[in-house]
Amino acid sequence: MKVLKTFAIALAAWLAVPGIATAQKWQTLKNPPTFLTDTALQLTDGTVMVHEYLSPNWWQLTPDNTGSYLNGTWSQLGSMPSNYGPLYFASAVFAGGRVIVEGGEYNCCGGGEVALGAIYDPVKNEWTNVNPPSGWTDIGDSPGIVLPEETFMLGQNITTASAFFDEKTLGWAIKGTGKTDAFSEEGWALLPDGTVLTVDTQDTTNSERFIPKSLKWVTAGSTIVDLSINAGLEIGPELLRPQGNVFAMGANSGGAGHTAIYDVATAKWAAGPDFPNGNDMADAPAALTPTGNMLCEVSPGVFNSPVSFYEFDGSKFQSVPSPKNTGNINTSYVGRLLVLPTGQILYTVADGVSMDAEIYTAKGKAKSEWAPTITSAPSTVTRGDSYVISGTQFNGLSAGATYGDDAQMATSYPLVRITNTNSGHVFYARTHDHSTMGVATGKKKVSTHFDVSASTETGASSLVVVANGIASKPVAVTVQ
Repeated sequence: MKVLKTFAIALAAWLAVPGIATAQKWQTLKNPPTFLTDTALQLTDGTVMVHEYLSPNWWQLTPDNTGSYLNGTWSQLGSMPSNYGPLYFASAVFAGGRVIVEGGEYNCCGGGEVALGAIYDPVKNEWTNVNPPSGWTDIGDSPGIVLPEETFMLGQNITTASAFFDEKTLGWAIKGTGKTDAFSEEGWALLPDGTVLTVDTQDTTNSERFIPKSLKWVTAGSTIVDLSINAGLEIGPELLRPQGNVFAMGANSGGAGHTAIYDVATAKWAAGPDFPNGNDMADAPAALTPTGNMLCEVSPGVFNSPVSFYEFDGSKFQSVPSPKNTGNINTSYVGRLLVLPTGQILYTVADGVSMDAEIYTAKGKAKSEWAPTITSAPSTVTRGDSYVISGTQFNGLSAGATYGDDAQMATSYPLVRITNTNSGHVFYARTHDHSTMGVATGKKKVSTHFDVSASTETGASSLVVVANGIASKPVAVTVQ
């Protein structure tokens, strides 16, 4: 009975984590940021790093001991090189936990479409310069993505050239052929088969897939409706949904903001519903709620005010409240969304005047089949030591959130959360060296390493793996 009782307590603690199943609402952080916000990224130790607008500075949001980001606290992280403070840039979190930032349409310290870059080591809290690919004098606001085998791929915004980053040497290899048009303004979506889908902004209404094995781009068919405006000026984001399709969101074209839906199983496009009330997503963020609905920030026309928020449920848009601090000053392109480990969504505004961060909590909860599953885990762990945990779907079924060329904030990698049975206090173990960075890996066995922090409370606890805000069922673990 003791074992059953311990597990029951662990299960109750798992269900009590914020964001599992609550009402639909926005809440302002108890401790608002004291800096101008920009893109937010999820680190593998459970904290969030947020870039300070047009500066080399980054800040860290740490959840409180109940796992609440709403009650989290801020601290300043190490800064990038003093000559590098981009506004619109490519970014990604590697399987090892490091973070790469590349390019910038604008830069704090001179220049536009800059070819600067840097990589961050969260353990050392240090940034290191990254030289651009050979011959690239600009990168700008370029699309970037981590492929399943853990290589970071970067597109040059004004050409069809792509480069692949070697995390060990900090060097680049220029590869890839067959792209129909330049990467300007395009976003990328990683598909379950490891290929990359993009909607062309200039060769409309064409879409393309990148095949990593052959390093070639091939057509993915017509999106039926035009999602771009003015031959590559702007387009909305595209995001894989757990239901097995990609929702591609468009800018205002012909008086309406169109959308299209790509079915992964059939590799066919279908026109989706237009955005309500003349809204569109000409540069804008979108993020998945645990139910698979997609939270979209929209605005009327192109870059007009005010913003509105909708959840897309796969067939129609449902109007939802807007954050109370948006007012009429914002348009969709200044918003940023990040899926938190609680299933909630963090909203930051990159408008150069806002020092605000808010959290959206959606209604409902995830389907059980979307969750990671743990098949092998240690029953006892020691603070300061590293362990391997195995199972399925550790990377989730999607990138989680996206914007496009101006910002990338994927959370398609596993986090490990430990909850002490007696106190209910929550601790994240830093994960690293995931066996894959692929999404929707199905029944394939995957794994990751996790380091138990020295601050983790000892005693009976429960452990879950979290991907894109969806947690596995808990397993019992003793921390010593």
